[in-house]
Amino acid sequence: MGQKVNPISFRLVTNKNWRSKWFSERDYALLLAQDITLRKAIDAKLGRNAGVNHIEIERNPQEIVVNIHTAKPGIIIGRSGQGVIDLKSYIEKSLEKIVMPIVANLSAEKKKAITKKIKINIIEIRNPEANANLIAQTVASQLEKRVAYRRAVKMAIEKAKQHREVKGIKINVAGRLGGAEIARGEKFLDGSIPLGDLRSNVDYAFTNAFTTYGTIGIKVWVYKK
Repeated sequence: MGQKVNPISFRLVTNKNWRSKWFSERDYALLLAQDITLRKAIDAKLGRNAGVNHIEIERNPQEIVVNIHTAKPGIIIGRSGQGVIDLKSYIEKSLEKIVMPIVANLSAEKKKAITKKIKINIIEIRNPEANANLIAQTVASQLEKRVAYRRAVKMAIEKAKQHREVKGIKINVAGRLGGAEIARGEKFLDGSIPLGDLRSNVDYAFTNAFTTYGTIGIKVWVYKK
C-alpha cells in the first residue's frame, strides 16, 4: 500500500493557505474543539444546497471571524440578512454546549479569551464548476437522486473542462455503484493531474453520497493553472 497524502496539506508551504488562522499554547485543545464544532454546525445548518466550498476561521483578541466561501451567497444571506443572523445564533448555541461546562471552572480572564463574539463574512465563488468541493457535492446530490454514476461524473467533467484554468480533472467513486451487491471503485480522468509536483495548483475534495443501497465515496482532484 502506498502512503496517501492530502494534496491541500501537502502544498501548504508553497501555494495553499491554512483554513484555521490562529495559534494558542494553553487553550489549543479547547479552541480546536470549537473549530470542529463550528464547522459541523455550519454544515448541518446549510447543507449542500448553499454550495459551501470551504470555511476559514480567524481569531483575534475581540472576535472570531468566520469566512464562508460559497457559490450561492443569496441562499445564506437570505432576505435583508436574516439568514446570517439565524446562522450566527445557531453557531453560538452549538458552541455553548462544549464551552459552558469547561468555562464554569475557569478564571475570568480565560473566559474572555474563549468566549468571543462571532463575525460571519460571506465570500462568493465565481467559477463553481472548476471547484473540487462543489463538483463533489454536485455528483453526490445526483447520485442520491438515483442518477447513473457514469452520467453524473461525465457531466461534471465536461462542465469543468469548459474553464480555461482547468488543465486536468480526476474523479474517483467507490461503493455499491449502480446498486451492485459487491462494492467497487472506478476512476475517471481527463487531462493531467501532477500530484507529485509541489508547485502545481491541485484542488482536492472528498464527500459521501448516502444512497438507498449504501454510502458511496467521491474524491475529486482538479489541476488548475
